[in-house]
Amino acid sequence: MEPFNDEEKQEPVMGDTNQNALLLINDDVNSFDDVIDALCEVCDHNIEQAEQCALIVHNKGEYRVMSGSLDELISIKHTLESKNLNVKIEAL
Repeated sequence: MEPFNDEEKQEPVMGDTNQNALLLINDDVNSFDDVIDALCEVCDHNIEQAEQCALIVHNKGEYRVMSGSLDELISIKHTLESKNLNVKIEAL
């Protein structure tokens, strides 16, 4: 399972085994620092990735922050929700 790289397209690649996406949804509750800290801690993003994701979510409303198997993403989703972040999983 890999953190989503902003330079990659958000479209699935043929033969890719990661069939689900974890989407972070914008809210008016969490600060940028809270979101960045959570992405670094839970999703293993580096600081630059987390900052980019937070800005994109703020501007676009939601953004794919990870892709992986459903089992992997469910656990991460619950952890992020425990930090009061809004997330959802979608099939690719």
